[in-house]
Amino acid sequence: MTHPRPWWRSRPRARWRRMVHALPRESVRALRHHDLLLYGAGVTFYAALAVLPVLFVATRLLTAVIGRTNVLELGDDLAAALPSQLGADRVASALVRRGTELTWLTVLISLLPASLYGEGLRRAYARLADADDRFVGWRGRLAVLPVLAVAPGLLAGVLGITPVLADLFGKGPGGVALGVYVALNLDWIVVSLPLAWSFRVVAPDVLSWRASLVGGFSTGAFVAGFLQGFVLFLTLPLDLGAPFGGQTAVGGVCAVLLWLWVLHMVVLVGWVATRAGAAWWGRHPRTHGTTVPPAEGPHRRPSQASGSTAS
Repeated sequence: MTHPRPWWRSRPRARWRRMVHALPRESVRALRHHDLLLYGAGVTFYAALAVLPVLFVATRLLTAVIGRTNVLELGDDLAAALPSQLGADRVASALVRRGTELTWLTVLISLLPASLYGEGLRRAYARLADADDRFVGWRGRLAVLPVLAVAPGLLAGVLGITPVLADLFGKGPGGVALGVYVALNLDWIVVSLPLAWSFRVVAPDVLSWRASLVGGFSTGAFVAGFLQGFVLFLTLPLDLGAPFGGQTAVGGVCAVLLWLWVLHMVVLVGWVATRAGAAWWGRHPRTHGTTVPPAEGPHRRPSQASGSTAS
């Protein structure tokens, strides 16, 4: 007589390995017949409308907490940590300074375009899930408001590490390598938490918090890498205005939009993979040493699972 393996002798690692091996196949199947490039472009449009209002709202709220002088000093440290070849340092310093000067009425008005990012994400998630979501716009906007509430804390984390990064970047190749590593890990944490929230709350499908956190941090690792790649791109001696008649400002905006487009395709693929992984995990429960036959489909009836004895 065969006894089931006790729980303390189960092998959850093998189950994780099977899921990782099945995940690419399940993700490709979920993306079939969907125009990922178009969905990424749609989210990028909403992000382009929301990115500056989000930054300004977070900066003004942070100013109310730690004071304008401290925020401006952190903004100067951020400018010192960014490459100056394409003017990213000057742009960052100017944006931080402008954010500290906003009135509260302006902050209130900025909440509307800032919340559009949630609408764009929810629309893309709904299309990928083939979900018929009523009031998709308002639900997406309301779901992203808690992220805006904690945005000052996330911004404080990014600005707070910039003095260390600026010091490391001035210490030769070794310091630069260490600074990039520190920045990569900080970016990973800062972007993964909002991603996990969007997988759980903004998306129309209800995923568990465990799946959302695993998927958010896994996707956040790729997003953080692309963000560091963008910083590296800013160090290249490129003429961004060459394809646009010498208009460097236009070229810079187009370069930012291109990177946003790539980042959002990474986010959408990450959500699809998280959703596919959660579905696979539910179809393959822990067996504790026993063999469970695989399900034939999502709408399989119990009578079909046990077999029919009428014949």
